[in-house]
Amino acid sequence: MRDSLHRSRAALLAALLLVAACRPQPAAAPSPVGVPSAIVEPRDATRVAQAAADAAFPSGWRFPVGVKATESEHAMVVSNSHFASEAGVEILKAGGNAIDAAVATGFALAVTYPNAGNIGGGGFMNIRMADGRAMTLDYREMAPAASSRDMYVDANGKLTDKSTFGYLASGVPGSVAGMSEALKKYGSMTLAQVMAPAIRLAEQGFMVDSQFSRSIASGRHDITPFEGKAVFFPGGEAVKSGTRLVQPDLARTLKLIAENGPKAFYEGPIADSLVAEEKRGGGIITKEDLRHYKPEWRTPIRSTYRGYTLLAMPPSSSGGITMTETMNILENFAPLPPAGSVKYAHLLAESFRRAFMDRNSKLGDPAFVKVPLDRLTSKSYAKTLAAQIDLNHASKSPAFDTKAERTQTTHYSVVDAMGNAVATTTTLNGSFGSGVWVRGGGFFMNNEMDDFAAQPGTPNMYGLVQGEQNAIKPGKRMLSAMDPTIVLDPQGKLLMVAGAAGGPTIITATMEVILNVIEHHMTLADAMRAPRLHHQSLPDTLRYEANGLSAATLDSLRAMGHAVAPNRGGLANVNSILRVPGGWHGVNEPRSAGGAVGY
Repeated sequence: MRDSLHRSRAALLAALLLVAACRPQPAAAPSPVGVPSAIVEPRDATRVAQAAADAAFPSGWRFPVGVKATESEHAMVVSNSHFASEAGVEILKAGGNAIDAAVATGFALAVTYPNAGNIGGGGFMNIRMADGRAMTLDYREMAPAASSRDMYVDANGKLTDKSTFGYLASGVPGSVAGMSEALKKYGSMTLAQVMAPAIRLAEQGFMVDSQFSRSIASGRHDITPFEGKAVFFPGGEAVKSGTRLVQPDLARTLKLIAENGPKAFYEGPIADSLVAEEKRGGGIITKEDLRHYKPEWRTPIRSTYRGYTLLAMPPSSSGGITMTETMNILENFAPLPPAGSVKYAHLLAESFRRAFMDRNSKLGDPAFVKVPLDRLTSKSYAKTLAAQIDLNHASKSPAFDTKAERTQTTHYSVVDAMGNAVATTTTLNGSFGSGVWVRGGGFFMNNEMDDFAAQPGTPNMYGLVQGEQNAIKPGKRMLSAMDPTIVLDPQGKLLMVAGAAGGPTIITATMEVILNVIEHHMTLADAMRAPRLHHQSLPDTLRYEANGLSAATLDSLRAMGHAVAPNRGGLANVNSILRVPGGWHGVNEPRSAGGAVGY
């Protein structure tokens, strides 16, 4: 046992020394654009010891300290499907850039991760080119023209489940248009080239593992009322581990898109199948809705935290503003207390609370509402919010009952050998979306209409209470929590690519992983495995992962006035990449399935 303890300490010390090599050195000369290099700052024994304390996890926590990340010298793709990550790397090795690989990964996820990967949903892409250009692409779904503010409220004024399940739950899909647009503007390969791995996976099949089989089984309620049951529940049982899953309808759909471009989806035979399916079940998406869909290029939110630069998503995503506002508040208390401490949990909860209050009341589709972006992301505004925080007592928010959270979005991160980076988050919203399966098309439709304030002031499936700014209007994009983020070091070089799935926990988890690296000096593997916290203002509860906080810490937080509640599953699903000496570290979510693949 003593030898084992010595080995554990040695492994921890080795991990800490690696992190020490990744801290900024202000005097360092910049290296050529896109060439991975070490970021080094000398560390004294006191700071190394502090890093050890920061990376120490509570007794009983599910993950150990010091696990290794996937390492690569040139490039890295991290997603929730090993097959999809391999598809991205296949394109990189064939000479494609990060955008080519991101699009290849996205289409492959539609085949191998159908509970969230999609062509029937939407998403956001954050791109940073090796020459410093940065841009974001919003391909969020839109409300159909026939939608209306109170379409999910019954005659008695009660909110129904039609925004989450069935034919009325879907917004106009944006994924095919968005990925095609990104490739057209910044890719170097054709659509047919980057879609080849996804087509092969659909046509020839892939081997189902236990995680895939479990996810299908858990979606029985959503899948089996519709035609997807024939694909995923052959003989009435969820497709079994060890089965080769072949999807000929999806393969045919992907081939049409590869050959004819996005018009095949929005105006051609796929559109015909989609609209026919909608009409069959009383849905309202029309050929005109599809024909009018357009992704939007937007300027990323650029913020700083203690010398580091963050590039994040602007509205119609709330992720960038909410994370920026939270980190601006926290910067007033930096350096922060150790991760896992009472003071750290308290500061996170109070900062998240204030940022989410603004998120839920002030944000919406910028084409329909005036978003006070400059104010919400300003350091001066954050200073006024930080001054409201009592370091010894919790604030209060009105409480209410909320529905259980579902986390079936998916994020993937890509870095190529030139230093181009892409962070992409895409979703159907709930697991398997609305459940509706486009027969002949081979794909699920989203249930993103629930991300609107279907009844302003009433919680959605994620427990978010939102205002009139996010009420339903035809052609409007529903507010999202997706937060694909790119982090630059103090010299302006690419450092991290990160993002998450998990409704509003996307914002908190992505930020915490970033803080774990740049504030708490953890390795990426430890930063990803560290316990997570979440507070979204309403309900007024600090959520923590079971065994992620010590009993003494919980007692102290309760004494300060916090309501605390354990989360039995994981909080969010993060996939991230970090630059390290000699290359890249990639880590897929340890609480879920996936793969980090590099070369």
